[in-house]
Amino acid sequence: MASPEGSTVSFLRTPSHRTFRQFALALEKQVTKGRTFECLIADDAELRRLNREFRNQDYATDVLSFPAPEAGNYIGEIAISRDRAREQAHEFRHSIYDELRILMLHGVLHLMGYDHETDEGRMARVERRWRQKLRLPVGLIERVNS
Repeated sequence: MASPEGSTVSFLRTPSHRTFRQFALALEKQVTKGRTFECLIADDAELRRLNREFRNQDYATDVLSFPAPEAGNYIGEIAISRDRAREQAHEFRHSIYDELRILMLHGVLHLMGYDHETDEGRMARVERRWRQKLRLPVGLIERVNS
């Protein structure tokens, strides 16, 4: 469950960074309209384990979203691979900080019920609009569609 201070960001085996917590709080304020979430930033091994356990997919992925089962102020949890983020940041020529923020935004939109695989472009439009407002580089959906 999220802390009383709002959305939380946890790091597995790495130090916590205030900038990511600040970004999570910005997402909470602007994107989710006050609804909280938790975000775990871990390594590929942990994302692979979670992907295998919850999705029956035996590979590391960049971001997983776990929506809360009931409607309310808490919308769920996100897990992000810092290893995937590092590789994708290098591939798309921006910082790992930007990539982690792109992945966090993408995961939050999934927690809010958007699904780019079934919504006929709605999530892509919303993600693009938020990326521009938050001054983030090209997002996940645009990478796949280009």
